[in-house]
Amino acid sequence: MIEFEYVHEGAVALVTLTRAPANAFTVDGLRQLQQVIEAFDREAQVRAIVITGSGPKFFSAGADLNAFADGDREAARTAATAFGAAFETLQNARAVTIAAINGYAMGGGLECALACDIRVAEEQAQLALPEPAVGLLPCGCGTQTLPWLVGEGWAKRIILTGERVDAATALRIGLVEEVVPQGGAREAALAMAARVAGLSPHAVTSSKALIHQARNGVPRGAALAVERERFVDLFDSPNQREGVNAFLEKRKPRWHSEMES
Repeated sequence: MIEFEYVHEGAVALVTLTRAPANAFTVDGLRQLQQVIEAFDREAQVRAIVITGSGPKFFSAGADLNAFADGDREAARTAATAFGAAFETLQNARAVTIAAINGYAMGGGLECALACDIRVAEEQAQLALPEPAVGLLPCGCGTQTLPWLVGEGWAKRIILTGERVDAATALRIGLVEEVVPQGGAREAALAMAARVAGLSPHAVTSSKALIHQARNGVPRGAALAVERERFVDLFDSPNQREGVNAFLEKRKPRWHSEMES
């Protein structure tokens, strides 16, 4: 069964989760998603990746619970490994990743969105990590990523009490960065991705890695030292000169890909 479709034209790739009826993930689908993100990492022209769900109701309902019905411990280990590997790959992708949340993002579906750099949600979206309600827990990086985004208190409300969050609340607590009308998440995310493509690829990639240092607990002094070094490293690329001179000459810059320089 096909679980997602992907296309890319130039700098922006679009991945659409398509496994009916709720765009749930299987182990095979997670492995395929990981491989697709890795392939995009190797394509220098891909600067941003948008992930969304097919249909009007679901971004993704998360894991297919049929896989856990018989209590098989090894099946659980295989699934946990697949969730973790896929979403860590997404989280660490070279490109900027944007989740276009077009409906319910539940369990592993929300964890997929959490693994993205930016989240755009439609006004009717509902977000939750309800795994404890069925005797499970989030295993796709959710227990670690969610507190970093919304703080420990809200992370505990969402995971430990099963609270479902609507789009307006998600925006207020920092779980999503933008709320748009129903049907508008895909286009809003693609417009954001196009803005990414207008920036220096070297500067964006280095900045993303530096931001992740804060998430990964790198001491502030060490992180600031790396920040200064990465600034200087930009001067090894033609994009630094192109960017500055394009601004001074009042024209659009013509960027070189990271793999060309």
